[in-house]
Amino acid sequence: MEKAENIIVGISIGDLNGIGGEIVLKTFEDQRSLEFCTPVIFASIKTMTFLKRHFKSEINFNSINAIEQLVQGKVNVLNCWKEPVSIDFGKEDTKIGEYAIKSLEFATKALKNKEIDVLVTAPINKHNIQSKKFNFPGHTDYLAEQLEGESLMFMVTDTLRVGLLTDHVPVKDVSHHITEDLIDRKLDIVYKSLQKDFRIRRPKIAVLGINPHTGDNGVIGNEDDDVMRPALKKIQESGKLVYGPYAADSFFGSNNYKNFDAVIASYHDQGLIPFKTLSFGQGVNFTGGLNRVRTSPDHGTAYEIAGKGIADENSFKEAVFTAIKIFKNRFDFEELTSNPLKKAPRNIRKENR
Repeated sequence: MEKAENIIVGISIGDLNGIGGEIVLKTFEDQRSLEFCTPVIFASIKTMTFLKRHFKSEINFNSINAIEQLVQGKVNVLNCWKEPVSIDFGKEDTKIGEYAIKSLEFATKALKNKEIDVLVTAPINKHNIQSKKFNFPGHTDYLAEQLEGESLMFMVTDTLRVGLLTDHVPVKDVSHHITEDLIDRKLDIVYKSLQKDFRIRRPKIAVLGINPHTGDNGVIGNEDDDVMRPALKKIQESGKLVYGPYAADSFFGSNNYKNFDAVIASYHDQGLIPFKTLSFGQGVNFTGGLNRVRTSPDHGTAYEIAGKGIADENSFKEAVFTAIKIFKNRFDFEELTSNPLKKAPRNIRKENR
């Protein structure tokens, strides 16, 4: 990994009929943000100029056709299409979905080729992006196929981190997906991410049960006894500080989550409902486990307020800051662990002769 003095932040524009364009503009209207990152918006100068005029933004764009043309200290727009786009705020439109995917594909290619350092994705509509060419439930699944590693949906703030064993899986299928092998793999991803991405030397992790009251000794299902507990016991025997399974209904309300560096939920709503209740508008969706850094805000397209100029950009802004922080943490971690012998003080080597 090469450390950039000014981190290049790639931005996929998301659903243009949603609030993505607005929160991107609001984030980079603050000139101070350009002191520590160089944004590259994957869209078109025509589209971004329309958004600028609509929201009466004073932001200045630098239009480019290749990453090599970007200018530090400017908000760069890489032209992924030339034709004008008909934007109708608040409407679901499959044509708009095609532009969202085009932006994502261009940005992901740049991320893979290390032309950008990190990727921050504006919200998409999971329904209007579907096609024969693009058949993924969302960003996480697409990036998992395009990048190296095994992905993990990791919702994070400065004080709360919630990972998922299963993400976009129907509730009726959750228990079939959760196996000892899956638990071991996901916990390993979380453990390594906490060390590498968040600089936590010896992470302490809580795991929530699959069933209500973790099954009540088999009265409400056997999965926690037959799958979860044996898997956690093996992980604990390896030396990792992993605890559980905890009953999910009281875990957050009792503030027990504050005793851990991360919490692992068994399925989507079990983890995201308490996370968003405690931190909505400040949280970040980080795709852990991959060889590149990707973040996004903790909300969707918000069609109901799109185009009105009232969208809150804080979560998107946090996504940008978090991506930069993780990128730098990874660089520092690799520097420390790449070749410890090279960093050994010379006087120690002399003493051992």
